[in-house]
Amino acid sequence: MSGNVVILGILAVLAVIVFVKTAVVVPQKSEYIVERLGRYSTTLAAGFHILVPFVDRVAYRRSMKEEVLEIPPQVCITKDNVAVSIDGLIYLEVRDAKLSSYGIANYYQAAIQLSQTSLRSAIGKIELDRTFETRETINHQVITAVDEAATGWGVKVLRYEIKDINPPQSVMAAMELQVKAEREKRAEIARSEGERQSRINMAEGQRQQAINVSEGEKQKRINEAEGRAREIEIVAEATAEGIRRVAESLSGPEGMNGARVRLAEKYIAEFGNLAKTNNTLILPANVADVSALVGTALSVVDGLRQGGGSASTEKGREAEQDA
Repeated sequence: MSGNVVILGILAVLAVIVFVKTAVVVPQKSEYIVERLGRYSTTLAAGFHILVPFVDRVAYRRSMKEEVLEIPPQVCITKDNVAVSIDGLIYLEVRDAKLSSYGIANYYQAAIQLSQTSLRSAIGKIELDRTFETRETINHQVITAVDEAATGWGVKVLRYEIKDINPPQSVMAAMELQVKAEREKRAEIARSEGERQSRINMAEGQRQQAINVSEGEKQKRINEAEGRAREIEIVAEATAEGIRRVAESLSGPEGMNGARVRLAEKYIAEFGNLAKTNNTLILPANVADVSALVGTALSVVDGLRQGGGSASTEKGREAEQDA
């Protein structure tokens, strides 16, 4: 009885071991390659599977997720014979688990090596200065080269990115000096453009100021001329009015008497002012005979009156003859 129990126990343990060995659980986004007696049998997708004991075995486990591989730094020679150290990252994804298992021994190593050789070839075609500007072009060339070869591996190359480009220290120092010189050149150009614009603005302001001043001076002179013309006009009108009134007064009955008194007053007043302005005096012979001087002046006035009267009489006669 005890012997049967032991046998049953051994059989149970063997059954558990066989179940563990033959039962396979495949995780999500993974595929397992099963070989039967050393040959490819099937590809297991995600889920629970039972294998044939002692006949089937899981030979390869492949992740179908996107994977990233770090490309170690390597020295590349540019077209202008400058050695630069470049590293990068490559992103790939297994599309066919069977091809990735039997198409190549190690697609990781193959992708890294091929990307390095493709990168050296791409860098050798361009100059150092353009390596920083044409990263996208270099990445595309590496992706194209690796993806073309990886098609037979069941692997799809998604992206390639250059991480760092490290030229020698001497080249870095020269590049820094070049960048500094270019920056100073742009600053000097900007400064000169600012000074040029400032001078243009100042000249334009001075020109506008001169125009405004000249316009103001012109308007001032016009106003002054108009004022002087108006002043002359008013003085002339006042003088004419004064002369007309004097003439009217002289033509009256008492006009001559008033003229005599006025002339005598002006003569005495002006004679008193002679010694105030000049040390040398020129005096008439009859300086004390005021009546004679006034009479002489009045004779002139009488002559003018008679001349005016005779002229008026002559004009009247001509008018009567015309009638």
